Amino acid sequence: MTSGTAALPSGGAKRRHDPNRLGHLSGGQGTSRASGHGTGGPAPKRIVVGYGFWLFILSDIVMFSAFFASYAVLHNGTDGGPDGRELFDLGNTAVETGCLLLSSFTCGLASLAVIVRRKLAFYAAMAVTGLLGATFIGLEANEFAGLVMKGDGPDRSAFLSSFFSLVGLHGIHVSIGLLWLLTMMAQVFAKGFRSDINRRVMCFALFWHALDIVWVALFTVVYLMGVLA
Repeated sequence: MTSGTAALPSGGAKRRHDPNRLGHLSGGQGTSRASGHGTGGPAPKRIVVGYGFWLFILSDIVMFSAFFASYAVLHNGTDGGPDGRELFDLGNTAVETGCLLLSSFTCGLASLAVIVRRKLAFYAAMAVTGLLGATFIGLEANEFAGLVMKGDGPDRSAFLSSFFSLVGLHGIHVSIGLLWLLTMMAQVFAKGFRSDINRRVMCFALFWHALDIVWVALFTVVYLMGVLA
């Protein structure tokens, strides 16, 4: 063997050259090593699921943005009917806001209970979250029913059509979240803190917190600006 020739590894396995430095240098064992700060290999499933669910949340926010834009265009179209200053009760809406924000805190406690694997704490936090969410939906439904009974339903004016559409869309999301919450409690009860169940709880928490963020924007744009404008 000449001096310019490198000796082959034991077992006759050859190392493939990586001219582009892609980080896929393989030896006899077929192992891979990524360049840079990573360790190579696919991302953990929790990261993949979280990334995919964030894309869903962003698409949902795009839909809410379209409804917000419609409300911004139509909120002055009262057609001689009442506007926000005559219809909205900030006291009732403040209670709704408090319930939803507090439910976000208890949902965070449920996520922590999953990490430390405390079933009783998880059930308690999720139950309080569900109760607060149901209270929010009850108050909102009562508000809608009161408006309809006074003849101020969504067919009264463009303003009320956009109001019922935007606020109702958020209420539908909260109702879906409550069904999801019950499903998560049932799955943890039946299957425990399995990794796939934990990922679903993580996605539920992201969904619930996103609804809180949307409600803060809705409360500010629709209720506060509607009453104080």
